[in-house]
Amino acid sequence: MSWLTRVVRPKLRALVEKNEIPDDLWHKCPKCDQMLYHRELVTNKNVCHYCDNHLRMGAEDRFRLLFDNEDYQLIDMPEVAEDPLKFKDSKRYVDRIKENRAKTGELDSVAGAIGKIDGETVVISAFNFQYMGGSLGLAAGEMFITAAEKAIELGVPYITIPSTGGARMQEGTLSLMQLPRTVVAVSRVKEAGLPYIVILADPTTGGVSASFAMLGDIAISEPGAMIGFAGRRVVEQTIREKLPDDFQTAEYLLEKGMLDMVVHRRDLRAQLGKLLKLINHPQLH
Repeated sequence: MSWLTRVVRPKLRALVEKNEIPDDLWHKCPKCDQMLYHRELVTNKNVCHYCDNHLRMGAEDRFRLLFDNEDYQLIDMPEVAEDPLKFKDSKRYVDRIKENRAKTGELDSVAGAIGKIDGETVVISAFNFQYMGGSLGLAAGEMFITAAEKAIELGVPYITIPSTGGARMQEGTLSLMQLPRTVVAVSRVKEAGLPYIVILADPTTGGVSASFAMLGDIAISEPGAMIGFAGRRVVEQTIREKLPDDFQTAEYLLEKGMLDMVVHRRDLRAQLGKLLKLINHPQLH
C-alpha cells in the first residue's frame, strides 16, 4: 500500500467528512432553557446548575444515586402478556414497547432493586418517565408488587419512587386494575410491620397519585415536583376558580401537610440513611 493511500487519503477524508456529534451531548433545561453539557449534568445528579431544576431520571440512574457504592441487585421483571388487548392507535402497541425499550434500555416503566443505603438493606422500585410517560401497566404493576413481596420476604423497608402520568391507556381496564393491586401490596408491607417510604418525583399524577403514591408512612418529594391527580386547567374549569401559581408543586403540598419533607437530590441518600437508622435502630437514638 502506497504512502498516499495509507496516510494522505484518510487525512483528506477526515477533513471533508462531517463530524458526527452524539445527540445526547447537550440537554436543554425545560425550566430555564439553558444548555447543559451531558457530563456536567451527570456530575450534578441531573440537576440544572443554573436554576436548580431537578430533571427526570431513569430507574437505574436512581439506583446508582441512592445505593451505597452504586452496588445493587436488580429484581427480575415478571413475565406478563405484552399486548393483552392487541391495541393499535397510530401504531401498534407492541411497536411502542420495542421503541421505548430501545430508547431507555429498560424493559418497562418500573424497575426494582435490592441494595443498601448507609448500610441498611432496602428494596426500591423506581419509575422511568421516559418510558411511555412512566405509565402503569401490567408489567409495571407486577414489578411494583414483586418488589413489595421481596421487601416482605427480606423483612426490610420498601421505597418507591413514582414519576408517572398514571395508568397506561393501551391496556385499558387491565391497567386500571393495577391501582387496587398495588394498594393491596402496600397494605401487606405495612401489615408485616415494615416501613413504606415514597419519594415523589416530577411528575406524579393520575391514578398513581390517587393510589400507592400517597400511602407512604413517610412522604418525601424532590423540589419543584408536580404532584396531583387532574391537570391544573381541568381543576380550574371544574371549580371555576383561579389557582395559586405554585398549585400542585411539592412545596405547596408540604405547606398543606400532604408531604413530610422536600429534599434536594444531592441530600436524598443521606436523608434516607438517617431515616432508616431511626426506624431500624430506635434504641440508639
